Amino acid sequence: MTSVGLTPGAAYARRIRRRGAAVLAAALALVALLIADLVTGPSGMPLAELNRALWAGPGGEDRAAAAILWQIRMPQTIMATLVGASLGLAGLMMQTILANPLASPFTLGFSAAAGFGAALSILFGGLSPLPQWVETPLAAFAMTLLSTGLIYLVARLKGAQPEVLVLAGIAVLFFFQALQSLVQFMASPEVLQQIVFWLFGSLLKASWTSVQVAGAILALCLPLVLRDAWNLTALRTGDANAAALGLDVNRLRRRAFLLVAALTAGAVSFTGTIGFVGLIAPHVARAAVGEDHRFALPMAALTGAVILVAASVLGKLISPGAVIPVGIITAVAGIPMLLAVLLTLKPAGPR
Repeated sequence: MTSVGLTPGAAYARRIRRRGAAVLAAALALVALLIADLVTGPSGMPLAELNRALWAGPGGEDRAAAAILWQIRMPQTIMATLVGASLGLAGLMMQTILANPLASPFTLGFSAAAGFGAALSILFGGLSPLPQWVETPLAAFAMTLLSTGLIYLVARLKGAQPEVLVLAGIAVLFFFQALQSLVQFMASPEVLQQIVFWLFGSLLKASWTSVQVAGAILALCLPLVLRDAWNLTALRTGDANAAALGLDVNRLRRRAFLLVAALTAGAVSFTGTIGFVGLIAPHVARAAVGEDHRFALPMAALTGAVILVAASVLGKLISPGAVIPVGIITAVAGIPMLLAVLLTLKPAGPR
């Protein structure tokens, strides 16, 4: 339905402008939160001092301010942006290919697999010549890829239908959760404390190396995700309609599934388990710009980044002396948001 007095072309152009304005508003909100995240922290740093340290660069005269900004806060802030954007993108793709509004990257057990890999590395640390800060994310990444392989194998054997992927994901989720519990049971109290802290989901161990790896994964996946924007939009109309348009639905699901795995692995391997971002961000994106994935995909990425950076700021404000891990903030804040989503969901029609 078009607006009164507007031709179909003018009405379409108006919708495009509104969606573009919504994406721009999300980008501006993210910029404001990035500044707030850089300013807040245990050491305190006024905006003027932040500005001087920012323009002076890592080798500025004020060594203390430069170290705080460039070695501690900046990597954490950029990592929050990258992880939030990756999880937002992955969540929207998951909900689209599975036709399930409550799907998220963690539905397929990727989070539990990453947690098991990290817990295994912490428990048996030193088995490789790599330092612990490299070995742990690599182990998490490897186990995430293993869970991807298991689900993909089931999908190849039984067909990449939404129900098959969801059930295989649930099986993998409980399998790796059980292994995770076994590792925690075997760990000493000191090692158990490290494992539990990793599972909380925290940005405190972010470094420029982790930022580069997570950023590279997102940069490689983003063009491939955006290339399928029209295909994912068509898939939202139902499998039959998408197939009638000439789309290979199962091939699209497999391709999107692998991209979701890569995005999720790159995100959680360095920060630990962070829930609800990949679940809530897609709903906010669709409410703002609709089902057109040309706009919904960047909006979901921006929304995910906004949620995680806001959680980082909130964690610093609540407990300035000991920053609360963002995984705890997103879990607590995500519960009422999830309830709101459940209450506003409409019954699904035939697909």
